[in-house]
Amino acid sequence: MAQVQSLSDAADRVMAALVSGLEIEFGSSAGSALAARFLDAEEVDFLWDARVEERWLGSYHGTEDAGIELDRVRIMGRIDGRWFVAVMVVDGDGDAVGMLGKRRFVENDQARRAFADA
Repeated sequence: MAQVQSLSDAADRVMAALVSGLEIEFGSSAGSALAARFLDAEEVDFLWDARVEERWLGSYHGTEDAGIELDRVRIMGRIDGRWFVAVMVVDGDGDAVGMLGKRRFVENDQARRAFADA
């Protein structure tokens, strides 16, 4: 349990640093709005980096390029103060390349139940 807390705190610190940097560069009124746009634009990468747990679900066959092997991985984590559970498409190098779905939760227990319900 302590590991989950420390990792999710790190994700919150990253988000706070992003907002702070944007506020310095563009003013206090723009920091949060720009951070939200950054998060939306790079959501797959942010969620993948903020994960605290992951579970392999199986191969992903939704691509036309037969030369690339992809997997489905369920992840759980916390970003911007809220917990999430998402199903990601991951390549053979362990990098997220897409997202199939995401749910957000206020409580850690709710996210853990959703994560376990794979």
